[in-house]
Amino acid sequence: MTDKNQESTSEALGVLQVEKVRLPYFDYLLKALKEGNAAVEKSFGRHVHWGYWEHPQQATLTTEDFAQASEDLSKQVCLAGHIQNNLSVLDVGCGFGGTIAHINENYQGMSLVGVNLDERQLERAREIVKPAVDNAIEFKQGNACALPLPDASFDVVLAVECIFHFPDREQFFKEAYRVLKPGGCLALSDFVPKPVLLPFTKIKLPESLSIGFYGKCNILCTVSEYRNIAKKTGFTVQTERDITANTLPTYSYLRRLSQQYRISSVYALIETGVAEGLSRLRLLMYFIYGFKKPL
Repeated sequence: MTDKNQESTSEALGVLQVEKVRLPYFDYLLKALKEGNAAVEKSFGRHVHWGYWEHPQQATLTTEDFAQASEDLSKQVCLAGHIQNNLSVLDVGCGFGGTIAHINENYQGMSLVGVNLDERQLERAREIVKPAVDNAIEFKQGNACALPLPDASFDVVLAVECIFHFPDREQFFKEAYRVLKPGGCLALSDFVPKPVLLPFTKIKLPESLSIGFYGKCNILCTVSEYRNIAKKTGFTVQTERDITANTLPTYSYLRRLSQQYRISSVYALIETGVAEGLSRLRLLMYFIYGFKKPL
């Protein structure tokens, strides 16, 4: 299959699946942003993921503090992807374009592409993220497991706190491998369970409960499974970094935000509370990974 045909097929797949996007927390964020909610704008108008504090005990939990921590988490994933000037970078599950914006503001000569299944998120990304003079930026609607992009076209692929929404991690790894140039890097962040937690995560819930506030989340991929997927798809593991402790202030901030703005979703409170409890018990960890495609 030619690159053109492959791209057309992938685009068709993405369009067919866009109607299946069900992420209630993005519905809430988009509504709050439209209404001009200043705290949501500062907290999640650019990045939509957990924060990273180098010294978590010093977290002040202001909106400015959390916004900077979110920026720093994107920075840590970029470091795992060995981002430097004059590279082509693909950010899969790009959200509102925060990681693309971070790279755009800190590096030169970049060709940046953001892909997301939800066109609403891309519309905001196109509105708020404008290329620096010597950078190029494009946002495309597409499926992470059938990327609408040609082979060997990127130096780095990123997936910041979104891979648990993808239909199949191994298929995404195959797609990342396909679009990466030889010697290219894949970097991502994800919630990684201890094996003892797996039997509980496999309990089948009714459809109405399985969506919840954060949408369908597959958190079944353990450290050993990530290593297996990397090996099966041809990657070598370069970075395997547990940053759970550095992300924990996120939960305190979300709790404060929900109390201040009276977030009424019971699912939001329960799911976030469970994630916090499991994280503090070291049963659910937060990892940054870096993988390399051979030359």
